[in-house]
Amino acid sequence: MSRDGARIQEYGFGRIVIDGKKYTSDVIIYPDRVDDSWWRREGHRLVPDDLPFLRENPPAVLVVGQGRFGLMKITPEFLALVRELGIELHAGRSAEAVKMYNQLWKEGRRDIIGAFHLTC
Repeated sequence: MSRDGARIQEYGFGRIVIDGKKYTSDVIIYPDRVDDSWWRREGHRLVPDDLPFLRENPPAVLVVGQGRFGLMKITPEFLALVRELGIELHAGRSAEAVKMYNQLWKEGRRDIIGAFHLTC
């Protein structure tokens, strides 16, 4: 982790640096690990099946990076699931989502999961 407390040190088109390690594929950041094999069923549409763990173990907060240009769309079905589970959702272009994730992390929030689409 960097000295300023940020968990995500860098984001750019197609890459992200988390806890000092560089990733070049979409990621899910859990409190204790990073999954760099995240693949969505419908590519640029986020549906409930893309984050199946939410039903079993929902975080208090979910931060979604929708890509550099925000092209990954969140479906109404996904939004309904998040509301049903009482998850606080922050979503937007990946650069803004990184800032939000880091801010929450610096505030000491550890009940947070981040899902980041790194390209478009």
